Amino acid sequence: MTAPETALVTSDIGALDRRDVSWWGMSLFIATEAALFVFLIAGYFYVGGGHATWPPVVPSIHITGFNTVILILSSGSAILADRAIRSGNTGLLRAWLTVTILLGLTFLALQIYEYSTLEFHAQSDAYGSFFYLITGLHGAHVALGLLMLLYVLVRAFAGHFDRIHHSAVRNAILYWHFVDVVWLFVFTTLYLLPRWR
Repeated sequence: MTAPETALVTSDIGALDRRDVSWWGMSLFIATEAALFVFLIAGYFYVGGGHATWPPVVPSIHITGFNTVILILSSGSAILADRAIRSGNTGLLRAWLTVTILLGLTFLALQIYEYSTLEFHAQSDAYGSFFYLITGLHGAHVALGLLMLLYVLVRAFAGHFDRIHHSAVRNAILYWHFVDVVWLFVFTTLYLLPRWR
């Protein structure tokens, strides 16, 4: 096989190369989604700047603080899933993906429960609209990330990945880390900063 042919094989979409087409596609998708959250959080501060008291209500940190720990742990299990497939261990890949999915589902369940405990709604005022829009949109991104991870898990059980060919795993985990990082900004903005004013 000649050198150009070898290059074509190793840059295949399923290969380990971090610069393949799927990696760039996921990276650009994440960039657009990150910009969306930047605009929403900037809008939150812009509208808040016009109010003497902002936010009018400071949501409890108890449920959400615990939920934040859960999401951070899910990033840890995702890292372990990635390391497992990089070493060719598909059994550990399946195990850690399952843990990550269960932690993500727990996060969503607790977020829905938190909504039931809040004393304000999306229609209450500008703050309520921003709060539910930002947290709800993040929840939708968590759900999308879970679908990606579930798709990868099904493929993992079907034996589609090995030490070299696992770009789908890498991309799903990359998106999951993005979701977790965004939550840290959301958590800081909506739950922590109001307590430091």
